[in-house]
Amino acid sequence: MSDIRGAEIIVRGIVQGVGFRPFVWRLAQRLGLFGEVRNAGDAVFIHAGGTREALAGFVSALREEAPVLSRVETITAHPVAPPEGDGFRIVESGAGAVSIGIVPDIATCPACRAEIADPAARRFGYAFTNCTDCGPRFSIVRGLPYDRARTTMQDFPLCDACRAEYEDPQDRRFHAQPIACPTCGPLLRWTSLAPLPDAKRDDADALSQAVAALSAGGIIAVKGIGGFHIACDATDGTVVSELRRRKHRPSKPL
Repeated sequence: MSDIRGAEIIVRGIVQGVGFRPFVWRLAQRLGLFGEVRNAGDAVFIHAGGTREALAGFVSALREEAPVLSRVETITAHPVAPPEGDGFRIVESGAGAVSIGIVPDIATCPACRAEIADPAARRFGYAFTNCTDCGPRFSIVRGLPYDRARTTMQDFPLCDACRAEYEDPQDRRFHAQPIACPTCGPLLRWTSLAPLPDAKRDDADALSQAVAALSAGGIIAVKGIGGFHIACDATDGTVVSELRRRKHRPSKPL
């Protein structure tokens, strides 16, 4: 008699935006399981089929090998009929109770930093480089479950190259929702209030223009995910005085 069994497994905790579904997919491949995984508002739902031993090892590995950015709080498993078909897939997220179980923005990982510094890489010098292990999370979310369509990245359709990475299980950007590149993602923009020829135009060299403005004694506003940061050369007494005048803070620390 066949030893194939089925299980519904529910994982709760910080499992949104940490590469948990790609992790589940790779784990299922390794153990020879078939079925599917999807996000819900407060959990990851898995319907898996395989041998008793493989399913038991799968449940154990979900906690023991979980992605470093995740935090598994509970795992529940119930016997059900095995899923139909073969293979294991990531499916569209389903409905569920919304929770705040999503990680904050994560600093750029070493692999992405290496890409940014590599002149041969297509993301060379690209400020918004990210992958499953790093990049924006909480600050771009518009709703849960955490999918690209529920983030501010929905306005940036993937180019062919990024789409290929996003759909490749062996790529570190497999189902990385904020994935972007200079072709399809957001770009830096330099906007000058001065009557200059380059005022209010997009420029791939926006960072260099900002540096030049700071070096020339200018005051700039750097727009980040959560607001604006005012920047100037703090060693230049004249520009600091001008900043104090503009901010109406003649003595209070800036």
